[in-house]
Amino acid sequence: MEKIRIRTFLMFQGQAEEAMKLYTTLFPNSEILEMSKYEEGQGGRVGDVLQATFTLNGVEYMCIDSPTDHDFTFTPSMSLYVDFDSEEELDRVYERLSEGGKLLMPLDKQPFSKKFGWVEDRFGVSWQLNLK
Repeated sequence: MEKIRIRTFLMFQGQAEEAMKLYTTLFPNSEILEMSKYEEGQGGRVGDVLQATFTLNGVEYMCIDSPTDHDFTFTPSMSLYVDFDSEEELDRVYERLSEGGKLLMPLDKQPFSKKFGWVEDRFGVSWQLNLK
């Protein structure tokens, strides 16, 4: 049987490196593993991310900067769901991801959670943040 790997893939428009740098500072055991950038004649904007792999708390993700402009971006119907043991850590990450972004649900007690918030960050990625 073949080994199959499934990873979340994020497509940015010129902000992939900035987003990865922010995300990897917010969570432990996170790092940018590989990153290649467009060079002259490769079809994308020189210096944008051609392809990158990074981890958030040990989970691997991939991303690119789209070589073409398009009318679609991220949508809240697909989000990253993060469980926290610490309320202070939840508050810190919520605050950082909210900067320049959009609040979809303010931090509050919910029937399913002691404290929960939903934010779209300044790059358009949607995060559901939950206190276990």
